[in-house]
Amino acid sequence: MPAVNNASAKPRAAALNRRAHGVILLALLAMTAIAWLYLLTVSRGMSDTRMDGMPGMAMPMTVVWTPATFALTFAMWWVMMVGMMVPSAAPMILTFATLNRSKRARGQNFVPVSVFVFGYLITWGAFSVAATVAQSALSSMALLSPLLTATSPILGAVLLIAAGLYQFTPLKQACLRNCRSPFAFVLNHWRDGWGGALRMGLEHGLICLGCCWALMALLFVVGVMDLLWVAGIAVFVFVGKLLPGGIWIGRAGGGVMLALGVFLLTHG
Repeated sequence: MPAVNNASAKPRAAALNRRAHGVILLALLAMTAIAWLYLLTVSRGMSDTRMDGMPGMAMPMTVVWTPATFALTFAMWWVMMVGMMVPSAAPMILTFATLNRSKRARGQNFVPVSVFVFGYLITWGAFSVAATVAQSALSSMALLSPLLTATSPILGAVLLIAAGLYQFTPLKQACLRNCRSPFAFVLNHWRDGWGGALRMGLEHGLICLGCCWALMALLFVVGVMDLLWVAGIAVFVFVGKLLPGGIWIGRAGGGVMLALGVFLLTHG
């Protein structure tokens, strides 16, 4: 009789696991969709500003940076990072959820997946502060146009060359290997409790940041609020982190960035 119970319990557990994964995926999809809707709203506000000269919704075109300007710009960057990075973090989040659920089944401590995700987003929030400071400095030096693109060919070339070279560095490759191996990361970095899950999210966020910070800097070249380029970089990140051959696609992209940077430096 126990054998029959065990046999029936396994499909039931698998069905519950699939259901939990479905709920998490829907939540991540909703988070991403809301982020992109916000970005679309901000982008339209900026377009209205350029058309009629009236202030836009969330991205003032002035170089006078008030606390409100800084806060709104920080919000824009952080929401953008959510929209760009959450999809590629989904396998890691689901892996954490699977192992956490198995611990719960054994009567051990259980922590909501949201704690791990919050830790992950804190890391990108810190990056968003740095990006806001950089945008403020570049705007104050008149190195950003009203479209939030670099006005200096030299600045654009330097950012492209730096991003291209970074694709080949050992640090980039080490971070990418961790991102592409969610099960290994969770096992090697597991910590119990709410504080442990938060720290795991922070650590995974730092690894993702190590993969992608140079690509995010390219937004100052192609346009911080050019959503086609934002989406293109997000897809490039997703492919590099999750798809077979992603490492080589990333290196090929690095070669293209280098070539464009050198061309811009010599012909700009």
